[in-house]
Amino acid sequence: MTRLFGTNGIRGVVNQDMTNELALGIGKAWGTYLKQRISRPTCAVGTDARLSNHMLKSAITAGLLSTGCNVVDIGLIPTPTLQYTVKQKRFDAGVIITASHNPPQFNGIKGTANDGTELTKDVEETIETIYFSRQYDTSDWGNVGTPSTWDGAIDLYFNGILSRVDTPAIKKQKFHVALDCGNGAGCRTAPILLQKLGCKVTKLNCNLDGTFPGRHSEPIPENLTKLMKKVRENNASFGVALDGDADRAIFIDENGEYIWGDKSLSLVGKYITFEKKGGITVTPVTTSTCFEDVIRQNKGEVVYTKVGSPIVASVMKKNHAVFGGEENGGLIFPEFQYCRDSGMSLAKILEILARENRPLSELIAEIPSYEMFKTKIACPNDKKEHVMNQIVEHMKNKSDVRDIDRTDGVKVYLNHGWVLMRPSGTEPIFRVYVESKEKSKAEQVATAYKNIVRSLIEC
Repeated sequence: MTRLFGTNGIRGVVNQDMTNELALGIGKAWGTYLKQRISRPTCAVGTDARLSNHMLKSAITAGLLSTGCNVVDIGLIPTPTLQYTVKQKRFDAGVIITASHNPPQFNGIKGTANDGTELTKDVEETIETIYFSRQYDTSDWGNVGTPSTWDGAIDLYFNGILSRVDTPAIKKQKFHVALDCGNGAGCRTAPILLQKLGCKVTKLNCNLDGTFPGRHSEPIPENLTKLMKKVRENNASFGVALDGDADRAIFIDENGEYIWGDKSLSLVGKYITFEKKGGITVTPVTTSTCFEDVIRQNKGEVVYTKVGSPIVASVMKKNHAVFGGEENGGLIFPEFQYCRDSGMSLAKILEILARENRPLSELIAEIPSYEMFKTKIACPNDKKEHVMNQIVEHMKNKSDVRDIDRTDGVKVYLNHGWVLMRPSGTEPIFRVYVESKEKSKAEQVATAYKNIVRSLIEC
């Protein structure tokens, strides 16, 4: 089990948890890992817009160079742009300095394998083992790595996206898009991509600023009220908001209404499985049933995974899936790359609107509706496994339980919906998710199951 790497890389408050010393050591450990497999590795490095990006990039670059790895700085770019570049340019690895949607005082280190996918847990564990043992394979003075720069990543990324959607059909519609980049890395790509697709763009928070003055980085409803208003005031076709490193996109319909990520996931999944006459799709156990409903309508199949986009991507590759993603706005298009990508998500939504020739609100209205309620309860880490086992035993004889799934935590399928009780991987808490057709029922069931989990924790 990793001690530094979480669900998406290493994160922490700058100069407290996330320090130069840590970044330097991770660079040395990562370089040592790469040198054990490749005689002269070349690693691409990029950053998001945070104030500490150059500090941490310099430190991890120094660590990599010290082990004899060549390092190519590809600039301030979105995470999916780096991942696509690593795959297309055949780098041996990539690293992005980002803390995604976390507040500005945070930063992080996120790794990419040579195929553009996020590092697997076993690789992260190996890097951590080298880091904590300090068994670095540093080079002699004549064999340290060589640094260089390359500024072609963004154009490479644009060309890749434009070649995978119906660009002429999108241009013909002359869409008007209200865009909120949240002052993050998406400022470098999203406005230009929309222009290349023939869209009129109304910009909000589209200037790079690592303090994120326009709004908090997480694109949740309370952070997007200005964007919703902007859509209505400007009669935009729709609005879109990106998170800090632009791997996730959340949409606002033409009426200024927020579209939850499971609805946009379902819309794209419905479109792709119809186009491909079925196919396997992949999503975590936390995703709404509306996704499975639309996939099955098109004779498709849903494979559920543990929470985490690297896990979703890995299962997609293994099963040759046609589409996948998470309910938080992170969509994965395997024909483009096996990682979350806001640019490809935006282009695909435009393609759907162009081909359907209907407003976004109408297409979303056709997705089945469910009510989701989420809550949490404190639980010591050393009790989590025991509590999960006790939950399973407790549920076995309940008359309204149809099935129990242990993919990630304990998911209980009821006659009127489902409940997921899942221990957090980063905090001493249990999360409880409930889905039902009725909001009052979801809240009622959430309270009941939260009390069950509490009683088992206190036993």
